[in-house]
Order: sequence, then structure tokens, then C-alpha cells
Amino acid sequence: MRQATVHIDREALQYNLNRVKQLAPTAKVVSMVKANAYGHGIKDCLAALSSTDAFGVACLEEALEIRALGYAQPITLIEGVFSEDEMNVVINNNLEVIVHHQPQIKWLLAHKELYLAKNLKVWVKLNSGMNRLGFKFAEIIDVIHLLKAEGFDCVLAMHFANADTENHPLNEQQKNQFLQVKQACSPILASCCNSAAIFKWPELNFDFVRPGIMLYGASPFADLSAHDLDIRPVMTFTAEVIALNTIQAGESVGYGSTFIADKIMNIAIVSIGYGDGYPRAFIQQNYVVIHGQKRCVIGRVAMDMIAIDVTDLEITLGTEVELWGKQRLVDDVAEANGTIGYELLCRLSNRPSRK
Repeated sequence: MRQATVHIDREALQYNLNRVKQLAPTAKVVSMVKANAYGHGIKDCLAALSSTDAFGVACLEEALEIRALGYAQPITLIEGVFSEDEMNVVINNNLEVIVHHQPQIKWLLAHKELYLAKNLKVWVKLNSGMNRLGFKFAEIIDVIHLLKAEGFDCVLAMHFANADTENHPLNEQQKNQFLQVKQACSPILASCCNSAAIFKWPELNFDFVRPGIMLYGASPFADLSAHDLDIRPVMTFTAEVIALNTIQAGESVGYGSTFIADKIMNIAIVSIGYGDGYPRAFIQQNYVVIHGQKRCVIGRVAMDMIAIDVTDLEITLGTEVELWGKQRLVDDVAEANGTIGYELLCRLSNRPSRK
């Protein structure tokens, strides 16, 4: 049987959740588990996150999956509902919504009595410069005053566009707008910190923090590793050697013959490829880890296989290869591929088995 495996370390996930609590001790934690828990598998991760205060998801389907698994914590739909007919489902399942445009206000008011009867909070999104979702500064104060007058318990929310970038001018603009709205609408609950902001601006943790990538042991910063931040990789992605070859100087490897040996080399063929979600388009040299040693990936990544330089390394068929995990960080693989760890984690296919 093909041995491409995604290992999920629940203890590491619990450790990272506790790390959030250390960094934001007075805030409630809304653990972001959207996109199948960032590709880690929602069912596998929820048990390790059972001590979180709440969950955050992108859509109704994700929230209902959590409820079906028996979890009763508050769940926030961070994009809100997409149509009015979703409101009854939201209320019946004790879900909380973000509102970020006027039609959602109309839908919420149409279901006000049932929503209020469940003591559900309404999260109101400020568009302070991200320019995806939210009410602009000129209108959000009136929106919040309207909702509070109607009896809703509101949470002012915002998302940073550049929290991972030191001294970006938009950071101060976003902070200032958020604080102005918070003061104008006082008293009001507040939430604006994602993973990067939790580390950078503890004074902004307020009532709720919304950790995402840091829970899964990847870094939100380009210049700081998971180890630097004292968080632990949750996913280890492995495969096995299925063939061993010796090639001569001048021989090539893989599609397009892009790699040509300049000496006699031993190569291992590993049962993994872009059909599993392993990235193909490397812009710089990529590595895997075998027996604790970094070894080069050579030639093009194929749908089902990669080739590894194992010259001067004693291995056998079935030797395990770490593609990313505790020794080869997913962020490093992503950097070699010109992308971010979030993408690699989220785009894994269902072919690898999960443990």
C-alpha cells in the first residue's frame, strides 16, 4: 500500500492553543478552524481545541459540521450569511454572524426576536483599509448604534492587512480607525487580532483574539520561524522510498530532463507528488529530511513521485521521508515554492492517509 501520510500531533495543537492563552491572557480565544482546520482535518483537530472559547469558520456548512460533531462552543461565521434563508439555520444552531454590508443588517433585523432570544452576539466588521469586507468608517458608527438600539450585543471586528509587515503605514491607519470607532461606540466588545497581531500588539487583544495559522504551528511572519515563536508544527507530511537508482554523470532525471547529473549519484524515488498537494513549481532549491539530514529534491515534481539525491546515505526501500513537519518546516517548503505555508497546508489532497 502507498505510504503517503499526514500525521496530526494533537499535543502540539494543544500546546499552541495554550501559547495563545499565554500571549492574550485576558481575551477569549476564537480558534479559526475554517478550510478544514487549515487542511489539518476538522474532526482530528477539534478534540485538541476543546478548551477554546469559540470557533471561527468561513461559512454555514463548516459551522454545521462542528455542531454535528457535538461541539457546543460559540461559532462565528466570519463572512456572515450569504442569503436571508440561512438566518433560520443560524439561529437554530446557535451560531453568531458577522455583518459587513446593508442586506445582512436587513436580514438580521427581520429575525431579531429569535436571534435575541438565543443571546447571540452580532459581530460588526469595520473596513479600515483591507477593502474586502466591512462598513467604512463613515457608516459603521451609525450601524452599531442602530443595532445596539435594537437590543443586539455587538462585537466590533476588524482584520489587519499587514500585521506581518513591520512599520507598514496601513497598520497605524487601521489601528487608529478601530480605536476611534471603539471609543465612539463604547461600551462595546472588540476583536482585531489575528495570529501576527497577537504576537505584535498585546495592547490590542481586547475581548476576543482570532488565532489561525499559529494554532497549526506555522509562522505568520516571513522573518520568524515557528521555532522562533515557540509554537509547534502540528502536521508532519511523510512518504516512503519506493525505488533506488544509480545514475551516471550526464544522465538526466524526470520530465523535461531539467536535472543533469555532474557525477555518479544515488537517487531515491519517493511516492509523493502534486496529486497529493506537494508543490511543483519551485523557484529555489527544495529539500526533504531523511534520517535527520536535509536532502535535495532533484528534477521536476511529478503527479505521484519525486526524486531525491541520497548519495552517500544508507537507505532502503520503505525509508520514511519527511516532506514537511518538525524538521523541515512547511514555511521553508513554501518559501522555496514562492508561496506561503497556509496554501500548502490547505491544498493537500485526500490521497495521503491521515493519522
